[in-house]
Amino acid sequence: MSYQLKGIAYLLAGMMLISIIATLLLWWSPAIAIESAAAAPPPLSPGAIQWGFMAAALAAGLSSLGAGIAVASVGSAAIGALAEKPELLGRTLILVGLAEGIAIYGLIVSILILNRIL
Repeated sequence: MSYQLKGIAYLLAGMMLISIIATLLLWWSPAIAIESAAAAPPPLSPGAIQWGFMAAALAAGLSSLGAGIAVASVGSAAIGALAEKPELLGRTLILVGLAEGIAIYGLIVSILILNRIL
C-alpha cells in the first residue's frame, strides 16, 4: 500500500473516531439528557428548538461535506493505486466505504438531535 493511501486511511480512521466520540458526548450530554422515566420532560423553549434544528442541519451538512472531500481524495488515490496494482481493488473499496461512513454518522447524529427536540 502506498504511503499516500496509508495516510488517507489513518485520516479516515481518526475522523471516524472523532465522529463516534462526538456522538457519545451528544448522547450523554446533561443538557439534553432525559429526566427519569416517571417524570415528563419539560417543554423546550422556542430558542432551544431553533438551535436544535440548526445543530441537526449542521451535523448532516458538514458531515456530508467532509465525506465528499474524503471520498474525492480517497477515490483519486484509489484510482492511482489500481493503475499500478489491480489486485488492490478490495482494499480501495473498503477505504472509500469508510469515507462514505462519515456522512452516515452525521445523519445519525442529526436524527438523534431531532428525536430529542420533537
